[in-house]
Amino acid sequence: MDYARVEGAREYVARLEHGRDWREQIEVFANEEAIDAAFFFGIGAVQDAELWFYDQDEGEYDAIRFEEPFEVTPAVGNISVLDGEPFAHTHATLSREDGSVVAGHLESATTFAGELYVRAFGTSLEREHDPVTDLDLWPL
Repeated sequence: MDYARVEGAREYVARLEHGRDWREQIEVFANEEAIDAAFFFGIGAVQDAELWFYDQDEGEYDAIRFEEPFEVTPAVGNISVLDGEPFAHTHATLSREDGSVVAGHLESATTFAGELYVRAFGTSLEREHDPVTDLDLWPL
């Protein structure tokens, strides 16, 4: 395991805007606040979602689009730098009215309502290509 000690520098609570993309709002916020490394969790509801699932054999993401409302129970992730821009690596569990769930890498979702807690670190994390997994990971 590779690791690095980080110090928490700033904490935020935020309310996401209705009708805007969930993940994009986190990335815009990170850019505005100059956050290069953070963890977050959020709860709320979305009107639709696109989830990605990584096919480890093929080395690529498969997308599944859902055109239905969900409760976000929860969304968790981290913020780091990818290709010079803030990237909100987000995973979410989304529940339906009947209690069934879908989950995965949250690529996009239209926010109905959302609340976040963000803890930013006093360091920078920039993702680099990892040849073993073919993913962009932290080079710790």
